[in-house]
Amino acid sequence: MELNNMTNNLYTFELSTEEKQSFINIDEYLQQALSRSGIKNGLMLVFCPHTTAAITINENADPDVKTDLSLGLNQTFPNKEEYVHMEGNSDGHMKSSVLGASETLIISKGRLILGTWQSLYFCEFDGPRERNFMVKIIEG
Repeated sequence: MELNNMTNNLYTFELSTEEKQSFINIDEYLQQALSRSGIKNGLMLVFCPHTTAAITINENADPDVKTDLSLGLNQTFPNKEEYVHMEGNSDGHMKSSVLGASETLIISKGRLILGTWQSLYFCEFDGPRERNFMVKIIEG
């Protein structure tokens, strides 16, 4: 994953997903954007511009949480034959809609405020693909 253009504290990161469904921890990239911005207090918006991917906050300590999230989402939103969307990825659209396209974080004293076990994840639901996500940092 790499940092691309930055203007007005807007950063774009590119990544390649390797599986049909995965949860990729993006904490280090958020910290990279925050460090480059120099902002000490404000907000960070993390946005995913894809309709079969998402951004979410969840536990970072036990990898089984990601496994269970994946199993639960697949059981809740199986890819059914009766879906009419021609690309065959209706389940990915549903998962993306439920988890959401963005998260907003608080920046205080140059650090992101997250709970002890929290991390941010880029969620892939229609991979493998080339993807990106954006980070906007707002001072205040």
